[in-house]
Amino acid sequence: MSATTCYIYRCSAKPDMYIYLAEENAFDKIDAGLLKKLGQLSFAMTLDITRESKLAKEDPEKIIENLNTQGFHLQLPSETSVEELMAKISQSKSH
Repeated sequence: MSATTCYIYRCSAKPDMYIYLAEENAFDKIDAGLLKKLGQLSFAMTLDITRESKLAKEDPEKIIENLNTQGFHLQLPSETSVEELMAKISQSKSH
């Protein structure tokens, strides 16, 4: 059972919104439109997670999958879905 190390940053745009990065300070992996929506990012912690990790809000398998495929995972406040946020970003790009 190997652990995946991730670097977690607090997003100032909303309480309880965090971005997990596969590499420390690798903000270039994040779409510029999304990055703008996150607000100011501040380092929160380094975390080693496994598929068996118990996390309060997130599915560790989904985090690991996102880190491996896109280099980041976005933890949204519970009232906002990823789809809603991506739709807002798409709308702002089309204007």
